[in-house]
Amino acid sequence: MGLHDRNKRGFKRLLKSFYYATQGLGHVFKHEQNMNIHVVVAALIIISAYLLDLPLTHWLILLIVIAGIFALEIMNTAVERTVDLVTKDYHPMAKLAKDIAAAAVFVYCVFAVVIGLIIFIPPLLHLLNL
Repeated sequence: MGLHDRNKRGFKRLLKSFYYATQGLGHVFKHEQNMNIHVVVAALIIISAYLLDLPLTHWLILLIVIAGIFALEIMNTAVERTVDLVTKDYHPMAKLAKDIAAAAVFVYCVFAVVIGLIIFIPPLLHLLNL
C-alpha cells in the first residue's frame, strides 16, 4: 500500500489491502524455495491426517501449526527483503538480522515436527497393530 493511503479508511482501501496482501503471498509462493517446501509438507500432513481420520482437535492443532509456519516464513521473507533494501553490501548486522529471522522459522519448524510426531505416532502404531 502506498504512503498516500496510510491514513485513509473505507471499503475500497480494505479491498486494496487484500489485493496487496495476495500480491505478497503470491511473491512468496513463487520465489521462495522454503515456502514451497512448507506447502508440500503441509499438503502431505493434511492428506495423512485425512487418511488416518484424526479427531477434530488434532486437525485444529495441525492447522494452527501449518498457519504459523506459513506466517513465519512470510515474515522471514519480509525481513530479508527489508535488509536487502537497506544495504546491498555485506554487513555483519544485516547478516545477523537475516539469520535471526530464519532462526524463528527453524525453531517453529522443530516444534512443529515434535507436535506432528505426538499427533501421528499413536494412530500410525495402531494402524500397524504395534
